[in-house]
Amino acid sequence: MTAGEKAKAKTEQAKGKTKEALGSALGNDRMAAEGQAEKSTGDAREAKEKTKDAFKH
Repeated sequence: MTAGEKAKAKTEQAKGKTKEALGSALGNDRMAAEGQAEKSTGDAREAKEKTKDAFKH
């Protein structure tokens, strides 16, 4: 996993988690859903990079 992609994945996960929590706290279902989607995108990016690393070795 390249450092840039790893950082991007972690940033997406953190932003999504924060946005999801804020949306839930404010009762804003749309914001919570957007946060969950961002977090899922970060999770998918991280999984993709881990898979690529597994096949490199």
